[in-house]
Amino acid sequence: MTTQVNVRQDAYPTRDSDYTTVVDRHDPVVHDWDSAGPLSVQELQSYDATGYLTIHELLSPEELQQCRDELQRLAQDSDVKADEATVTEAESNEVRSIFNIHRTNAIFKKLANDPRLVRRVEQILGSKVYVHQSRINYKPGFVGKEFGWHSDFETWHAEDGLPTPRAASISISLTDNYSFNGPLMTMPGSHKKYVRCAGGTPEDNYKKSLVMQGAGVPDRATLTEFADNYGIDVLEGPAGGAIIFDSNCMHASNGNVTPYSRSNIFLVYNSVENTAEEPFAAASPRPEFIGSTDFTPAGD
Repeated sequence: MTTQVNVRQDAYPTRDSDYTTVVDRHDPVVHDWDSAGPLSVQELQSYDATGYLTIHELLSPEELQQCRDELQRLAQDSDVKADEATVTEAESNEVRSIFNIHRTNAIFKKLANDPRLVRRVEQILGSKVYVHQSRINYKPGFVGKEFGWHSDFETWHAEDGLPTPRAASISISLTDNYSFNGPLMTMPGSHKKYVRCAGGTPEDNYKKSLVMQGAGVPDRATLTEFADNYGIDVLEGPAGGAIIFDSNCMHASNGNVTPYSRSNIFLVYNSVENTAEEPFAAASPRPEFIGSTDFTPAGD
């Protein structure tokens, strides 16, 4: 008698070698070109080609001020700062990120379920979506540290168990994004390639990676080749605007040595047809406040 063992198929293996390799992406970027939605065909084509799309004046002045006020209140709340879902800068102890805000904060929960966001992402991903991750990113003046080059999907696949890159992020600017205060940078077109990173995943890697990413970072030779091939777009823009970008975009942001803070709300939407499984390259999944297993559709 033979026992049949079901081996899970991994379309995007990573962290299983001593070498970094680059392969083609297997899945589409835009999943619904036909339905009526807030995004035009031209906008979808631009997103498909570059991996990102800019939304101007997403928030009204009143909404922007409300979010800014809440941003400051949370940063000064000692209970929030002591919570596991809050990450502080290694040297200054200033708040770097507050995770899980779509669950713990009424203002940001409402925003995460706003049809202006949800309908755009549903159109791109071709299905209902849920919030896989949410956070506020603070990058205070003088002390805000950089986020190194990486693909979010590589981490979400390896450590959270998302099967494919059928996910998108929305970064909503709460402060003006200048070229000099650490705005988002991306390599347009890089989302069409998948970087299989070298090395494994340390136990409880999230405790270090949320402050300074180590595992899942492409080597410098690969990053240089990507920059030569795709170039680098610096995504400036006024407060109240937003950027939608594909989960597999190679992106980063510099540290902020200016007096002008750069803060944003970061919302990750994943297709309900791409829900998290067991991690593909980690011994156990990251905590719920980083990678949600509540697949309830957003905006319903």
